[in-house]
Amino acid sequence: MRQQYRAFFVTAFVLECTRSYAGAVNVSVPIFAPNTSQSLAPTVLSFSIEQDRWPDWAGVSSRNDFTFNALRNFEALTGQPPNIRVGADSEDHTVWSPTVTINEDLFPTSNSITPYPEATSITVGNGYYALSRFLPPGTRMVWGINFGLDNVTNAVNMANAIVGAFRTSAVRNSGVILQRLEVGNEADLYKNNGLRPSNWTVEEYVPDWESIAGPVVEAAGITSNTGPVTMQGAAFAGQGFTPREIFSLGILESEAGKTITTISQHQYSAAFCNGGNFPLISFMNKTYVRGNLTLFEPDIAASHAQGLDYILGETNSIACHGAPGVSNTAGAGLWVIDYTLFATTLGISELYFHEGIGYKYNFIQPVTLNFSTIDGSPLNPPQPPHIQPPYYGGLVIDTFIGHTGTAKIVELTVDDDDVSGYAAFEDGHLVRAVFINLHAWVSGDTGTRPSVHIDFDFVLGLSTSAAGQSAQADIDSFWGLQPTARRLVIQHADDVANLTWAGQSWETSDITPVGPLALEQVDLRQGIDLQATEAVLISF
Repeated sequence: MRQQYRAFFVTAFVLECTRSYAGAVNVSVPIFAPNTSQSLAPTVLSFSIEQDRWPDWAGVSSRNDFTFNALRNFEALTGQPPNIRVGADSEDHTVWSPTVTINEDLFPTSNSITPYPEATSITVGNGYYALSRFLPPGTRMVWGINFGLDNVTNAVNMANAIVGAFRTSAVRNSGVILQRLEVGNEADLYKNNGLRPSNWTVEEYVPDWESIAGPVVEAAGITSNTGPVTMQGAAFAGQGFTPREIFSLGILESEAGKTITTISQHQYSAAFCNGGNFPLISFMNKTYVRGNLTLFEPDIAASHAQGLDYILGETNSIACHGAPGVSNTAGAGLWVIDYTLFATTLGISELYFHEGIGYKYNFIQPVTLNFSTIDGSPLNPPQPPHIQPPYYGGLVIDTFIGHTGTAKIVELTVDDDDVSGYAAFEDGHLVRAVFINLHAWVSGDTGTRPSVHIDFDFVLGLSTSAAGQSAQADIDSFWGLQPTARRLVIQHADDVANLTWAGQSWETSDITPVGPLALEQVDLRQGIDLQATEAVLISF
């Protein structure tokens, strides 16, 4: 897997060095939603939380206001807080104990590559799951259950504790909802990490999973795939095991498999597990983004053919907590926009961006940090809770999605190696478009900052017969609109702070925007300019 990642980076670097930069492009923008448009769920942008330090995210005796406010900002844009999955690597190192109230963790020694390692042992009690009450009302959760241990008793105990927590009055009154359970994290890697024999196969995985998941669904009272609580299947790290394989092996015919509503796979663009040098310029690459997502198309199609939802249940820029100078930069904030929106055009309904305390690729750092996320050196003074550049990408995404719950998306064809574009529709009509320029303008660059001029050509998006005789009048009416634009302004792609979205900074102690809202008037006949390392969202 890591060798494949590195090869793609090399390919991307060659593309970066050979591509040309167009001064102007003409973009056809449909005013009616084409038949190929895909739905945009309000929770497209969701989060996966490393299970070991879940109490730091939620709060223990009271809620973590920084986490709460960070999530509420997204809710304000879409009308629904992001979904939260708690699990990942430490999911398969968690055991339940009746003698533990919240949690007791054992951590390995940190190092410069991994300043904040995952716990190797997590022991939890019932109170651990009840902390779910501190998330914003309406949050839907996915909770992970240990499959790595291959212990039915522990898995059932975890299921009972999770379901029991959501039946308490405190959690019920909070409005936080248990949506799915996930049994096992990245089981296709078990043969590499000692959780199963080195020759373990997908043919062995299916009955093994059924032997644990079956008692779990029985204990949790999950009887079908109609809810209110269902199962999440697969959660594979790559293409070692695939949904297509487990479908053919009959997993959906098992008692637990019949309760699966959602297929999850995980994806990262590279891995920093052993360190390395990852060029930001190569990472910010339109072709690279698409190559990392289109490989899932057969699994997406197979899942949809079974009537199942398909998500990236854990994803982010670079695996093993991110790479310095890439994952924590403004460039990653732009990458998040293109990566997420392109994924939705393929039929991926939600992306759960993985977060952990002190991880380099976080959108949100929810607690005070005493050591550098980059190299583990002591911080004096410690760094208080803060957001990182990908958070701004999230704001752009959720502004683009809107709050009606009916939005659909298509990718726009932009004849430029760096620029991506997407259009959003509500009730079949064009309402917003966003353009992202991934050309990396980094500190140290000199001369004139490149830009691309975008001219618009409005088209129907439907056949003439479907649109009726008013087709040309509909197009003409668009030229008379006076849309507004918001910009994600970045000084340099390698900056780690000081971004603005529509003229406002969100880098405050309570994550409230500072500064006047900057809305530009757009003359559609004149088009717009888009600088290197910038995004613009147009509201029609």
